[in-house]
Parts: sequence; structure tokens; C-alpha cells
Amino acid sequence: MNEEKKIMVESMFDSIAWRYDFLNHFLSFGIDRIWRRRAIRIISKNYRTPVILDVATGTGDLAIAAMKINPVKITGIDISQNMLEIGREKIRKKGLSGKIELIQGDSENIPLGDDNYDVAMVAFGVRNFSDPLKGLSEMKRVIRKDGMILVLEFSKPSGFLFRSVFNFYFRKILPFVGKLFSKDKAAYSYLPDSVNKFPDNEAFLQLLARAGFSDTRQVKLTGGVASIYTGLKKSIQ
Repeated sequence: MNEEKKIMVESMFDSIAWRYDFLNHFLSFGIDRIWRRRAIRIISKNYRTPVILDVATGTGDLAIAAMKINPVKITGIDISQNMLEIGREKIRKKGLSGKIELIQGDSENIPLGDDNYDVAMVAFGVRNFSDPLKGLSEMKRVIRKDGMILVLEFSKPSGFLFRSVFNFYFRKILPFVGKLFSKDKAAYSYLPDSVNKFPDNEAFLQLLARAGFSDTRQVKLTGGVASIYTGLKKSIQ
């Protein structure tokens, strides 16, 4: 089942790569940019000129946003070659090829050595892992002692009214618009389904703890529609 999900996710993101950035910003009303900036500010409060790994980097939006804190280097990995190609072109046009490197790789078998990064971050990617615990454990493996994991991910609002509006938008509006622009109905039907199944809030904090992270925290964004989760690697294992 895990291998089947990897193949499905790779194929799906290869299919929608050409419309991915447009739909991300359009369907979130541009708020996703604000969420990424908030995530990067959290990193900047803890590290100066860090070495960063961006897992499930997609087209590199979070990696590009992280350039504001002057990292030594950012390595982005993703399973979708089509997403990476678009990301590399964006990075080239911004003159950032010397700072950001994108490589194809499985988030649950990261093709990089132990204890090499100050920060491992991921935006809207963990819910696509076939084995989230294994993916988070891999992120812990590649960061140094006292390094940070940062996860930006959708979460489910707790308030009844906001949750009702959120569910209607995610289940009805988003799949329709996604299909209209990307020509792939399945991809934008998968999104609300994956968010609904994702272990968010306290359940995700517990998952981070199971992966070996300490000092786990959650910052809710936009009424709980999304959250930033952080944790620290306190020992080298």
C-alpha cells in the first residue's frame, strides 16, 4: 500500500505541475505566501545563516521564501521530476541557482547523509507521505543536534462555523476549480481527502514526539486552517 501511494502521488504531481503554482495561490487567495513567510520567520528567530533541507519541495516556493534569512545553502528534494523542473527554472530566473539545489528523492528514504542540516522543513507535504512517521524520522536523521524540524500543513479548524465553511470550500469549490484549470479532477479531490485523514493538532505533535523530537510546538494560522509545527533534535541517534 505504501509503495502504491508513492507511485500515485508522483504521478499526480507530475500531472498538475504545470498549474500547481497558479492554483496554490489562486485557491488560497494568496494566503499561502503569508503562511510561508511566517514559517521562515520562526526559523530566523532560532538560526542565523542556516543550512536547510526542504523536503517535498515541489516547485521550491518555501526554499525561495527562505532566501530572506540568508541561508548558507538550501537543498530541496521531491519525488516529482516535473515539479522539480519548474522549480529549477524559477530558481534560475531569480539568480538563486548557486544557493538552492533541487534533487529528486523519496522523502521517506532521503538520499543525504546524517547530521548535515540545521533545519529540515516541509510545506504541505507530510500528508502525502506514505509513512509519515518514517518521513519525519528521516528528517530527524539528517539534521544536526539542536537542529529544528518545521512542518507547515493544513489542519482542521475547531470552530463550528469556520469548520463548516472550510469543509464546503475544500469539498465542493476547490475540486471544481482545480479540475477546471488543471484538467485533473482526481488531484483536487485527493487534497480535501488527504487533509481530512491527516493527524493534525495534538495528534501530529504526538507523531513528532514518536519520531524523536523534543520541545514540540504548534502555531495555528488563519483560524486553524493551517498550522506550523516545530520540534528540536536534542540528541544524535
